[in-house]
Amino acid sequence: MTVSTEGMNVNWGSRTLRASVELLSSMRFSISLLTVICIASVIGTVLKQQEPLGNYVNQFGPFWAQVFSLASLNTVYSAWWFLLILAFLVVSTSLCIARNTPKILADFNQLKEDVREQSLKAFGHRAQVGLAESPEAAARRIGQTLVQSGWKVKLQQRSAGWMVAAKKGSANKLGYIAAHSAIVLICIGGLLDGDMIVRAQMLINGKTTFTGGGLIADVPAEHRLSERNPTFRANLLVAEGTQSSTAILNQPGGILLQELPFAIELKKFSVEYYSTGMPKLFASDIVIHDKATGDKTPARVEVNHPANYKGVEIYQSSFDDGGSSVTLSAIPMSAATRPFEIQGTIGGSSALTNGQGAGAEQLTLEYTALRVINVENFAGVSGSAASPGADVRKVDLHKAIETRLGAANKTVTQKQLRNVGPSVSYKLRDAAGQAREFQNYMLPVKMDDNPDTPPMFLMGVRENTVDAFQYLRIPADPESSTATFVRLRAALADPAQRDLAVQRYTRLAVGTARPELAQQLNESASRALALFAGAEATAVIPAGKAGPVAGLQAISDFMEANVPQAERERAGEVLVRILNGVLFELTSMTREKADLKPLPQDEKTQAFMSQMVLSLSDAPHYPAPMAFQLKDFKQVQASVFQVARAPGKTIVYLGCAFLILGIFAMLYIRERRIWVWLAPLAPAHAPGNADSAGGLEAMHSVSESAQSSQATMALSTNRKTMDGDKEFEMLKTKLLQAPQ
Repeated sequence: MTVSTEGMNVNWGSRTLRASVELLSSMRFSISLLTVICIASVIGTVLKQQEPLGNYVNQFGPFWAQVFSLASLNTVYSAWWFLLILAFLVVSTSLCIARNTPKILADFNQLKEDVREQSLKAFGHRAQVGLAESPEAAARRIGQTLVQSGWKVKLQQRSAGWMVAAKKGSANKLGYIAAHSAIVLICIGGLLDGDMIVRAQMLINGKTTFTGGGLIADVPAEHRLSERNPTFRANLLVAEGTQSSTAILNQPGGILLQELPFAIELKKFSVEYYSTGMPKLFASDIVIHDKATGDKTPARVEVNHPANYKGVEIYQSSFDDGGSSVTLSAIPMSAATRPFEIQGTIGGSSALTNGQGAGAEQLTLEYTALRVINVENFAGVSGSAASPGADVRKVDLHKAIETRLGAANKTVTQKQLRNVGPSVSYKLRDAAGQAREFQNYMLPVKMDDNPDTPPMFLMGVRENTVDAFQYLRIPADPESSTATFVRLRAALADPAQRDLAVQRYTRLAVGTARPELAQQLNESASRALALFAGAEATAVIPAGKAGPVAGLQAISDFMEANVPQAERERAGEVLVRILNGVLFELTSMTREKADLKPLPQDEKTQAFMSQMVLSLSDAPHYPAPMAFQLKDFKQVQASVFQVARAPGKTIVYLGCAFLILGIFAMLYIRERRIWVWLAPLAPAHAPGNADSAGGLEAMHSVSESAQSSQATMALSTNRKTMDGDKEFEMLKTKLLQAPQ
């Protein structure tokens, strides 16, 4: 039997209705719907779902972000058109099954023993031999042999002979029913576990999404779903030492609150990490408080090991900060800012003022994240690769092959992973609402393997969330702090300290024996230090050039405007040497004032001062009046659970089992039919008027003909394969006793 792709034909209703029913029940319509669902699923996999609109704007631009929003491509699986297509696919596939199942079941037990003997000659697999037994005896022997081999057999006696009809592999047709039923079951399960019931409640019960802020307890009832909601999939954040019973359902344009029949209390959250810094294990020790009975049920939830309570599955989805407290120390980046400390809570904010008086700018410090572990790869950092004395001519073939073969985690580039310690992320928002994101590390980071290079405090900043962080590097002083940088920034802003440092440098470099040379050096050093500090008049900057008025760039701009090109290189070397010397004296002054030991004049101090010059040069261009360094913290972790009531899960599992069985039946079970027509052999010549000897010979020929038969065998299969050819040859030998 061949399954038809045409739809169901009905004899009632209008012509349009009959055409609609035919289209809806046709297999071509089901395949089209399934293709659209596959394409939509690919889009939902490639395009991140349920992201904030700003993320799509940053990644794809405002035009495509608007297209995604209008077409609901950012929420494909809950889009109305996706659910509608699923519903149509259920109806269409169900009609296809209802139309073809009776035919399949009727054909299931039909052996087609009424086929004409002449039709057997049209089959591709056919054979014809003579047998030395009567047609009835041959038919019964062949039938018995087929039954023993697992064939379903039927014998039919006709006036001209016997027909043996057999069939094997009928489950192939059942595969069609199983596979198509699987599509219906999976789609029904998807509709039950999707947003269809939630949307229905919003339509029938007047529920609306919530778009405001504030406490969960203050959200009105029209934004809450009942505990009796038959299906939902929501997120629940619980901090250590607290409990919660209200989950959040993300919906297009807002959220809905899902009340749970129990409350989840988080006793302890545990997380383990791989050497790469990726989390290896999430585990939450919880206590489930039943609202109705007051029972307390302890449980442990891990990734891929959910807990179940009253039909609600509790999955470990992720983890977050539960309100850790942090203490930040402000590092001034402008002359108007002074060092201070501030305390806050992750997820909270603090009000700041940039300066004093009427012109002071109001800022908001938003504490966004605390990370206690940051594993970075330092393999590509300069100085940490191969040793400078390595023999580049040496070829180690064995090592080269090892790095490219074997386990999949082997790479040609070896990683050097290092935990660089805690970091804090925050945002500084101005009065207009514009914000920049910052990420600063608590501990200094050693950037290379050079023992003289000082470790750096990394202060990261970026304008947009899709951009990479750019870092200001502040060298750690001998006390492993940024105090030397802070004191130098303050000293550079003080003209008196700058003059005193210049005088000390001039006295050490020239002495008092040559006053004219000392006067010239004093003027050059004062000019270089004033330019570096940004205290020189802006007239020294080339006209019409927008740029920095401090740091090394200010000195470069001054030389470009006032020094002939032929002398710039030599003059630049002299100015930089003078600047380094004056800054060293200024550093010594600040350390003396702080009752600290002076810096020794060695290579380590030289590397420290070189990096300090670069940091001081970059500081005026830092896009904030201060940078906040993490001084202390108290971590409070939180678990993010996914709570789900999914009645369609069992239906989906059943559909998957049907799909596996159906595909297996259609691909690996071949339906075969075999017919053997057995007819008595005709005598060589009929008896006539002959002598007695001839008559006896004719009578003997007729007797032999009654005990012999002519066998015509034919085999049909739903797929032509090499196995079919081999099976036919085997059956021909086994049933007809004919050589291969």
